[in-house]
This record gives sequence, structure tokens and C-alpha cells, in this order.
Amino acid sequence: MDVTGLLVVPVAGSETLALRSGRTPTGERVGIAFTSESRLIQVMGAGQRWIRLSEAAMKTMLAPLGIARVQVDPGLIAPPASPIPRARVPACATALVKEFT
Repeated sequence: MDVTGLLVVPVAGSETLALRSGRTPTGERVGIAFTSESRLIQVMGAGQRWIRLSEAAMKTMLAPLGIARVQVDPGLIAPPASPIPRARVPACATALVKEFT
């Protein structure tokens, strides 16, 4: 963190800003913050809007949403994964299974 002790926090929205949040691989919801603007740009791109906040202020703002943890300098921000489609079993394979059971 820089000398001011404030984090670079990505936000969404235009008139009313909302802190961006994410999920860990285990599904836990977390607030997202970075130690510098350059780190935010590396991960989220130059077009990402941001504000400066302390970690304590972030936690206070995120608490009503049930978010208790702030992930600082995450290495990857990805959109939610889409469900994996089920593999379809070809009709000929189904016929073989029936023949041998």
C-alpha cells in the first residue's frame, strides 16, 4: 500500500458507485482492491473506474452484503464460468450398452 494507506478499489456504475466484488475459487465472496493503479490496470484493464478507500472503509461498506474479506492484488479477475454442457452419448453407444447388459 502507498504512504496514504488507501487502496485502489474498482467500482461499477455511473451515478451511484458500487464496489466491485468477486468470488474465490471456493465460492467465498470478497471485496476487490489493489495497492496501485498500475496493478488494477494490469488485471482489470485501463477502462476500469476506481476510487481510493481504506480497507476498514471497504469492510464497513461490504459488511451489509455479507462480505467480510478484502482480496488485495488478486492475480486474476474472470467472468463467472458458464456451465459445462453434458456430453451426449451417441445412439450407437446406447445400443451397444443395451446389447451387453
